[in-house]
Amino acid sequence: MSRLIVVSNRVNPPANPGEASTGGLAMALSAALREYKGLWFGWSGQTTDEFNGRLSIQKVGGVTVATVDLEAHDFDEYYNGFANRTLWPLFHYRIDLTAYDRSYGEGYARVNQRFAETLAPLIESDDLVWVHDYHLIPLATGLRRQGIAGPIGFFLHIPWPPHQLLATLPRARELVESLFDYDLIGFHTGEWLDAFRDYVLKEAGGVEGPDGRLQAFGKSVRAIADPIGIDAADFAQASRSEAADEHFETMVNSAGGRAIIVGVDRLDYSKGLEDRFLAYERFLEDNPEWRERCFLLQIAPTSRGELEAYQDIRADLETLTGRINGAYAALDWTPIRYVNRNYRRDELAGVYRAARVGLVTPLRDGMNLVAKEYVAAQDPDDPGVLILSRFAGAAVQMPEALIVNPFSQEDVADALRRALEMPREERITRWRALMDGVERDDVLAWREAFVEALEATRREEPAPSPAV
Repeated sequence: MSRLIVVSNRVNPPANPGEASTGGLAMALSAALREYKGLWFGWSGQTTDEFNGRLSIQKVGGVTVATVDLEAHDFDEYYNGFANRTLWPLFHYRIDLTAYDRSYGEGYARVNQRFAETLAPLIESDDLVWVHDYHLIPLATGLRRQGIAGPIGFFLHIPWPPHQLLATLPRARELVESLFDYDLIGFHTGEWLDAFRDYVLKEAGGVEGPDGRLQAFGKSVRAIADPIGIDAADFAQASRSEAADEHFETMVNSAGGRAIIVGVDRLDYSKGLEDRFLAYERFLEDNPEWRERCFLLQIAPTSRGELEAYQDIRADLETLTGRINGAYAALDWTPIRYVNRNYRRDELAGVYRAARVGLVTPLRDGMNLVAKEYVAAQDPDDPGVLILSRFAGAAVQMPEALIVNPFSQEDVADALRRALEMPREERITRWRALMDGVERDDVLAWREAFVEALEATRREEPAPSPAV
């Protein structure tokens, strides 16, 4: 069996399956690497005065990890800059928040080249290299320059924007061209795959070959849709743990007979938390009979807190929470419980199980594994109801959820009432169909589909280059 080399911006495998919080990707990659010999390479999360390429290699949770420090200005330009001020908002359709700065692009290219030079000596001829996410789009180009000729795959965990939006990015064509140094590109949904194909065909003058490979820039690449899942068996075990039971009991006792509506999201403008709070306010306004009979628990761990846009979100949510609670609270009831901290997956499993409604309403999301974890945590005899944004990648796989338009307060408010009043028989029917999908399309299926497709690229004949 070939070794698997996983590359991502941060390397953070949990020390054991219960120690992750809301980071589904970390659990997914750890599950993959425990099945393969190989390693996980990326940034250590630490900065140094001068980049020296020195590797730190250790074993964490059964996974070999290799990390390297970055210079402080690398972090600012590559991570805070191009990755999170340019690509993240643009790829989530927030062109109004997108910052274009030449130094960001230079830092992004520099760090990717440094990663390539540091990683290349670790790669053996038979290895499969699997690169993850928007931070590392040009990495394959750097690895090819270092002489790495074996299969290199790339997986994007966020949406790919329409070609008209991507065209607003200076040097967008160069960014897309770098993807053609991969052998395989994966997206969570057919929508994101189609958007990438549209750019190649309409903006880059590429063609699609009879074998489905995309050809442009004198190269060709295979692109697939491969939706990620959760480690369903592991999460089922975590949901039966002592920590899960403790948090379930805590929530049930705290609720005092009231229905719990739960949201668990990283604090980010793509998650639509302000719209969610406003929709919940609309629900309380339109359905006075439900006041004091339910509450919204929003768990929103902070991230990228040094960026102004994220500071603004937190301030706005705190203001909204205060206003809604001030308007509707009673002496023994608070409409919104808003918590800015991380919880482990096993702890969250207990919270999910106690909640009558899982509210997952991002404005734009690559997949959203919280939706799948909420389903997996439910009591089969008395399950809750999942409300899911149509703009989450998971909506394609989970039509039995109540699918909503997160931009419409009325739509979400109506779904909340429907979920809270849904008969038990209907809840069980919907949950069973959702759970079948979670178990079928799990992280193992995702991993096997991508790795098998990447391995298959060894056997493919190079496609003829298109005429330029």
